[in-house]
Amino acid sequence: MRERRFDLVFLVFFVVNASFITYVVDLEQLVIADPTNFEYPLWPPPPLVDLVHWYGSTYDPLLMARPAFWRMTIWIDVIFFGPFYLVAFYAFLRGRNWIRLPALVWSGTMMANVLIILMEEKYGVTPAPNFGLVLSLNLPWLLMPLLMMWRMRRDDPFSRPVAMSEEGAPSAQPTVAA
Repeated sequence: MRERRFDLVFLVFFVVNASFITYVVDLEQLVIADPTNFEYPLWPPPPLVDLVHWYGSTYDPLLMARPAFWRMTIWIDVIFFGPFYLVAFYAFLRGRNWIRLPALVWSGTMMANVLIILMEEKYGVTPAPNFGLVLSLNLPWLLMPLLMMWRMRRDDPFSRPVAMSEEGAPSAQPTVAA
């Protein structure tokens, strides 16, 4: 990790998503079908449920409306992205190249989901009263997939490229994990 300090950005993103976004904010939307009439579930804790509902009521009516397409994006998050964040954390921490394909799949899916949600937030049936705020709060989920695609651009993203000699042939320096 000393040679891959920028990967700390990904590690923090994975931890925040796995520990709070996916299994608190998103899970709340699955265990509470109707935020206007519910009993507090075992998880997430009531103060966090109240936080999600405050944010939705104040800034994001789409979160409170929970249309079918929205709930599907939440299921994708809980079933696929949550486990991805845990596996990706390990892979980035240990420098495992096998995460490349799952990371690229995550990137494309996440960008598609967020772009569809933002279109609904701006022009849909339940638009956000302050779209600029909602957009700014969602920017990490647009920017991180782009950064991930850039980070995974090489076949072996955690290996140093083989140095080339002046003649254009590989030098004796082997490829090693970075």
